[in-house]
Amino acid sequence: MDYSSKLPARPALAVVLRYGLAVASVAVALGTDFILRHYNLPHPFISFSLVAIAVTFWFAGTGPGVLALLLAGGAMVLLATGHFLIPGLSPVSYVMFYAVCGLLVSWLSAYRRRAERLLTEARDNLEVRVAERTSELTRANSELQQTQAELRNEKDRLKLLLDLTNQVVSTLELRDLLRAIAASVRRAMQCDYASLCLPDEDNKHLRLYMLDVPEGKGFIREESLFPIDGSPSGAAFRSMKPLTLESPFTGWLDYPIVQDTIREGLKYVCLLPLVSRNRSIGTLNLARRREQPFSEEDVHFLSQVAGQLAIAVENASAYRQIADLKDQLAQEKLYLEDEIRTVANFEEIVGTSPALRRVLKHVETVASTESTVLIYGETGTGKELIARAIHDLSPRRAKTFVKLNCAAIPTGLLESELFGHEKGAFTGAVAQRIGRMELANQGTLFLDEVGEIPLELQPKLLRVLQEREFERLGSARSLRTDVRLIAATNRDLAAMVEQQRFRSDLFFRLNVFPIQIPPLRERPEDIPLLVRHFADEFSRRMNRTIETIPSDTMKALCQYRWPGNVRELQNIIERAVILSPGTVLKVPVAELQSRMTVRPDRVPTTNESMRRRPVRSILMEVDRDQIIQALKDADGRVGGPTGAASRLGLKRTTFITRMKKLGIDPNVMSERDEVSVDTSDSSDTSIQ
Repeated sequence: MDYSSKLPARPALAVVLRYGLAVASVAVALGTDFILRHYNLPHPFISFSLVAIAVTFWFAGTGPGVLALLLAGGAMVLLATGHFLIPGLSPVSYVMFYAVCGLLVSWLSAYRRRAERLLTEARDNLEVRVAERTSELTRANSELQQTQAELRNEKDRLKLLLDLTNQVVSTLELRDLLRAIAASVRRAMQCDYASLCLPDEDNKHLRLYMLDVPEGKGFIREESLFPIDGSPSGAAFRSMKPLTLESPFTGWLDYPIVQDTIREGLKYVCLLPLVSRNRSIGTLNLARRREQPFSEEDVHFLSQVAGQLAIAVENASAYRQIADLKDQLAQEKLYLEDEIRTVANFEEIVGTSPALRRVLKHVETVASTESTVLIYGETGTGKELIARAIHDLSPRRAKTFVKLNCAAIPTGLLESELFGHEKGAFTGAVAQRIGRMELANQGTLFLDEVGEIPLELQPKLLRVLQEREFERLGSARSLRTDVRLIAATNRDLAAMVEQQRFRSDLFFRLNVFPIQIPPLRERPEDIPLLVRHFADEFSRRMNRTIETIPSDTMKALCQYRWPGNVRELQNIIERAVILSPGTVLKVPVAELQSRMTVRPDRVPTTNESMRRRPVRSILMEVDRDQIIQALKDADGRVGGPTGAASRLGLKRTTFITRMKKLGIDPNVMSERDEVSVDTSDSSDTSIQ
C-alpha cells in the first residue's frame, strides 16, 4: 500500500514565484484598500496587509514573508500615513506592530514546515519499512510455498514407497504388480512415461512388460523387444548404474527405441537398473515431455524405488515359478498316479534273441544324444518300454518322462493336451492348464501313435521340434521348452506321406533315428524267458506258487504266432496263473491251437522270420488277421448289426474294400484260414 497519497504535499514553488507572491499579496491588499477608500467605505489596510503578510509567510517562506512585511510597512508609512495613522501613535509603533505580527506568523510557519518535514521523513521511513516488510513477506511466502511443495513432494514420495511396500506384500502376480507400480511411480515423479523392462529368456533382449503413457501416441508398445547390447536400457542393465538422457539424445539416435521416444515427444529420460543381490534383473524407465530434467535428488530417490521394485519383481517371479512348479507337480502327480494304474509294472526287458539285442544296441547308441527317435513296431511289441529305456540311459533320466497316446485323445482336445490352454480359451476351460510339452520340459516326451495326429496340428508340433517354442491355447505369449521327443507308431508313415495323410517335413524331422522293434514271432527264442518271467511275476502278485511249466505247453506257446505280441502273451499267462490251482502252469493250449490255423504257404522260414520286414507288410498282416477273425466271429456275415464290419467299427463299404485289397473272400474262407485275436488293451507297455 502507498501511504504517500495520504500525506500533505510540500509546495515546491520557484524562487521568483515565491517572491512574486509577496509583492502580489501586498499589492492586492493595497489595491483593495484604495478601492474601498474611493467609494468612501471602511478600508482597514492594516488587516489587509496582515493577511497578505500571513499568506506570504505561510506559503512562500521566510524570505518572501519578510519582503511582504517590509512592503506593507513601507506602503503604510509612505503612501497612506494620513489615512492609516491612529491619532497619538507614531509610525514606528505601526512598524513594530507589523514586525511582531510577522515574527509570530513566521514562527507558526516554521513550526508548520518543521512538522511537514518530520511528517515527510516519517512517511519516507514508513514507505521504506513497508517496502522492506513487503519484501520479507514475499520472500517468506515464496519460501513457504517452496517448503509446502517440497513437503507435498516428500509426502508423495513417502506414499509411493508405502504403496510399493503394500504392493510387494499384497500383489504376487507379476503383470498386475508391474502395472500398479508403473502408474504409481509415474504420478509420484510427475512423469509422462513409465515402463518396466525385464530380460527375455535368451538374456539377449529386454522385453517391455508394462507401459504407462496416459497421453502417448502409441509408438512404444508393450511386449516390444530390443537388444540389450547397444540400447540405452541395455546400457543401464549391463552397467547396473542409472542413466539419464536428454533431447536431442546424441549418440543414441540410431536405435529404434530412441526414435520411438522422440516421436512420443519425450525430452528427458531416466533409466534405472533393478539390482538385486549384485545382479541386474530389469530396468525402470521414466521420461518427461516438459522442460524439467531429472535432478540428482530425483535419481537418488528413484534408485531407492528401483531397489524396492527389484525385490517386488523377484518375489513375483519366485511366486510365479513356485506356482508353475506347483501346477507342474500336481500334473505330474496325476500323471504318475495314472501311470501307476496303467503301467505294466515290469522293469526289465526280457530276451536274448539277436533281433532284440540289435534293438537294445540301437537304444544304447542313441540314448546319450539329444536326437529325436521314431520307434516302429506292431501293437504290443513294447514301444513305450523302449522309449523308457532310452530316457533312463539319457542325461535327462533325472527329469520327467511324459507319455501321450495320440490315438486315445479326441482330436479337439489333443492340442490342449499337448500344448495346454489358458482360462477361458474354450468352453469348459475354467482354469489354466499346462500341456505335456510344458510338463516334459528338460525331460522326455513320448508320443505314442504319432500317426494319429491330425494334419492341422502337425505344423505346431513341427515348430516345437525346430524352434522349441509354442503357445498355449488362448494365449499369444510364446513359451520355450527344452524337451526330447520320442515318437512311436504301428503305421507306415512313409506311405501316409505319399497319401498326403502325414506331413513330409514332420516325418523327416521325426525319422532322425528310426528303431524297428521285431514282433514276438520273429524272436521265438525269447518266448520261454518271457513265459517264466510273467509266470513268476503274476504268481507273486496273486500269492501263488508256479514251479513247473509243461514242455508241451511251452512248445505250443512257442509255435503260436502271437499277433498281439508280448502283450497278448502277458495276458495269456495272467489268465493261466488264475486258472492254475497248483504248482503247474495250466495254459489253455486248446484255445491257442484253435487259433493256430496257419496255411502252409504262409509259414515263414527261419531266415524270413529273423529278417526285419517293412512296416507296411506288418500292418497288412495285422489287418488281415483282424478281418479274418471278425468274419469268423460273424459266421461270414459282412453287414448288419452283428456283421464283421460292425464288429470292427467300420462301414460296410470300407470293410469290403479292405477285404478286396487283402484278397479275402468270405464265401471261400475255411477253418484253415489264419485267424488271430489281439487280446491286448489300448496301452503299449511291454517288450518282455
